Amino acid sequence: MIRRNFLAGSVFAGLIATHGAARAQFGDLGNVVKGLGTPKLPKVLSGPEPVSTNIKDAIYGDPSRDGWKAPRAGNMAALQRSPLGGFVLAAGYHKMSAQSYCLHAGTHGPGGGDGYLYAPLKGSARDAVTSILQNSVAKPQIAQHDIQLLLWAIVARSKFENLNGDLKLVASQLLTAKQIASLNRSALSIVTSSEFQRLTGGVPEPLRTVMEAESRMRNMFSGPSLAYQDMERVAMLAGAAPRGAGSIDTPSSRWSRHPDGYWVRYIPSGYSQTQVEIFVEAASAAIGKTYDPAVCVAVPGNTARQRLAQSGRVYGR
Repeated sequence: MIRRNFLAGSVFAGLIATHGAARAQFGDLGNVVKGLGTPKLPKVLSGPEPVSTNIKDAIYGDPSRDGWKAPRAGNMAALQRSPLGGFVLAAGYHKMSAQSYCLHAGTHGPGGGDGYLYAPLKGSARDAVTSILQNSVAKPQIAQHDIQLLLWAIVARSKFENLNGDLKLVASQLLTAKQIASLNRSALSIVTSSEFQRLTGGVPEPLRTVMEAESRMRNMFSGPSLAYQDMERVAMLAGAAPRGAGSIDTPSSRWSRHPDGYWVRYIPSGYSQTQVEIFVEAASAAIGKTYDPAVCVAVPGNTARQRLAQSGRVYGR
């Protein structure tokens, strides 16, 4: 293990991180803050989001299928797989319980009857996030918790050279050296609690809550020890979720009409498990196309809840 960690760590040797930008709940944080007339943030706290998919991208909801009675479902995991772990679609109704991942620290988890809608994965780290989700399908030995930690490191803009040896090993199996270098170049420096308070004075909620969660996570990733439960407590807000700005009334049964011509529905059980359902009509042009979960995000109708990355890995395996 020592030798393996040394080899994994060598991927990171010589990579120099520079100041990047932190993300906000919606779009470019610097522009959001400027538009609200609040104090201008320094460069280390403004810029494009690693994952920017939000409610404005979830334009595929189909209310006309509310109340639709689906036929008997087949096992989606039994469909033919693409080389990158996607599912080659056949006519019929297919579902599976998939591993999913939080992509929005400092927000509430799924619940309360709020539905989720399909949207494409977007953001400056789209390539890295997609690679992690696709490559993890062929590596079932990598624990779901470790994949989640890696994704949290990305959305928090942590310096990958500061991750512990075990997480560096995971990163080296799911990302290329070029991708790791790119993530390091967009990383943020660590700031103390008092520095954070000074730099974010006047930033409104809920943007400030998200920024604070990510700042705390960066500190934790650079620490001598890393406990998943501690990171989870920072990423997940406790208590009842309010109705976020820009929310769309979305029942949990809402389907989305995918641009490729089929319907998809996401029903989460917490952030780490999502029931994915797909319906393909007979003689549909979608037959033979690939549903690639790695480029899909389940977006909550309530913007106060977490958006969820999807994967082709079956939950519990």
